[in-house]
Amino acid sequence: MSRWRPPPEKSTALITREGHARLKAELDELWRVRRPEVVRALAAAAAEGDRSENAEYTYRKKQLGEIDRRVRYLSKRLESLRIVDDAPSDRDAVFFGARVELEDATGGQRSRYRIVGPDETDARRGWISIDSPLARAMLNKRVDDEFEVTLPGPGGTEHMTIVAIEYPPHR
Repeated sequence: MSRWRPPPEKSTALITREGHARLKAELDELWRVRRPEVVRALAAAAAEGDRSENAEYTYRKKQLGEIDRRVRYLSKRLESLRIVDDAPSDRDAVFFGARVELEDATGGQRSRYRIVGPDETDARRGWISIDSPLARAMLNKRVDDEFEVTLPGPGGTEHMTIVAIEYPPHR
């Protein structure tokens, strides 16, 4: 018996060209390299005899299921994504793909973010999803605009100012 889970929120179907290439490369690597390796190992484990007490067989079956699940997800997701290549016509406002520098209104601490699609977020690089509360609060704002955002966790409500907006070079 499985537990009921509410359906996940729909995520924005936007992605940068680089993000799309990374997802496509992951799909190709899973399908052409990893899956055949696991299938070979699974066949070898199955040939050993009794599968009910064969830990290697059980592990490889689980691993194959995870790979297949990820392949299905990536295949469907790549079809639904829209690549955003161009900077917006109004480069003075925050939109998808922008690199934004913010200043905390209370402490003056600065931070830099890039607004990307939900499939390419990377906290270490400062890449945040366009679906995140911070990115949603920044959208359509301009340099020197102040805004308020409620962040999850102990941070609570933050007051921030946009210091700089830039877009990657046009390809």
